[in-house]
Amino acid sequence: MNIRTVPFDHPDAVKLNDEVQAEYQRRYGDGGDATVLHPDDFRPPHGLFLIAYDEHDRPVATGGWRTQDENGEGNRDGDAELKRMFVVEQCRGLGLARRILALLEEDARAAGRVRMVLETGDQQPEAIALYASSGYERCEKFGYYRTYDSSICMAKQL
Repeated sequence: MNIRTVPFDHPDAVKLNDEVQAEYQRRYGDGGDATVLHPDDFRPPHGLFLIAYDEHDRPVATGGWRTQDENGEGNRDGDAELKRMFVVEQCRGLGLARRILALLEEDARAAGRVRMVLETGDQQPEAIALYASSGYERCEKFGYYRTYDSSICMAKQL
């Protein structure tokens, strides 16, 4: 696998984002993730977006982080927010998400961020298990879905 830095609005990122939105819709039965994201959110040094490509140069996994500071939605100064962690179904179980997560944590730490935070949902047990096994613990809720019962927020000191 080849992991590359790409813009959030790169055609491969858009394609995989559409797939993750369909996954959210399948699991939660709504219109997908309504969190507002902008391509500039993921531009270094204030963020990063990665895509893993298979041996045939097909995009198969994504993940990104964006700078968050105190914003009235539960974030703290120094936060890096993990977004759009996703692996296509046929490539799950290969360790791609764990590799991308480690690279994102390393990059956020180098950018001066002190805590990685994420929001997932109770219908994503694989994601919860990945994050827990990577040192993330539940934290106070933040962001767009902070008032939803199905929302699970986790954090890890960088």
